[in-house]
Amino acid sequence: MHNQTHFERYIRYNINKRVKKRIDILLFKSLEFKNAVGQKVKVIDIPVLEEGNPYSFMIRFRLQTFMTSIYAEKQPKKCYSFREYLKRALKWPDYEQLYHTAELKNNA
Repeated sequence: MHNQTHFERYIRYNINKRVKKRIDILLFKSLEFKNAVGQKVKVIDIPVLEEGNPYSFMIRFRLQTFMTSIYAEKQPKKCYSFREYLKRALKWPDYEQLYHTAELKNNA
């Protein structure tokens, strides 16, 4: 019988059990601030990027623009999703690159 390594057994187990694991995890931050009226506002889904990432400047700029628009609103919501804002504000290829939206196969 073939002597399998632990790694080979692990791969075979995962293939047989159809276990899918995501290895490219993107971290998110959230931040709270008070608007012009004094209400607490929370912004969620802010991506944390590595220092050398080419999108880091764009994200900082977009976040500042987004927060400025929220700050000026007359009746702001309590919680905003920065990710949803970026879906509307960015070109789709840039959004996909930023969030690594790979299509999952077999309904996973």
